[in-house]
Amino acid sequence: MAGESKPARKIRILTAKVGLDGHDRGIKVISRALRDAGVEVIYTGLHQTPEMVVEAAIQEDVDGIGISLLSGAHMTLFPEIIRLLKERDAEDIVVFGGGIIPDGDVKALEEIGVDKVFTPGTSLDDAVGYVKQRFGEPAGV
Repeated sequence: MAGESKPARKIRILTAKVGLDGHDRGIKVISRALRDAGVEVIYTGLHQTPEMVVEAAIQEDVDGIGISLLSGAHMTLFPEIIRLLKERDAEDIVVFGGGIIPDGDVKALEEIGVDKVFTPGTSLDDAVGYVKQRFGEPAGV
């Protein structure tokens, strides 16, 4: 009908645990907080490979990928996800994440294209605020 506006598309974020790290409480808490804030969340579960994450992100047409890494493999896994997104011509998908990541590695990850790195002690409000600000809060949410 004339005058009706199309509903705004929800922010879509894929969240994942990449590698052998089995500690998933944090990513589940973040995923739920995002969902409760009106974000559409696709949680892929434990033990994902970078290839699986990138494929799912492309298939689900997400705005961003949120990765949780506590295993110490962040300097291998984040760069591989970035590389695969470039290879698949999907660089418009924003990569962010967090975990036990030393300060010196945060800068290195940002330099290779990780948009935001959260470290221990980040509040849920800060993480949700980042997603809403970075991906544009849809009207009416």
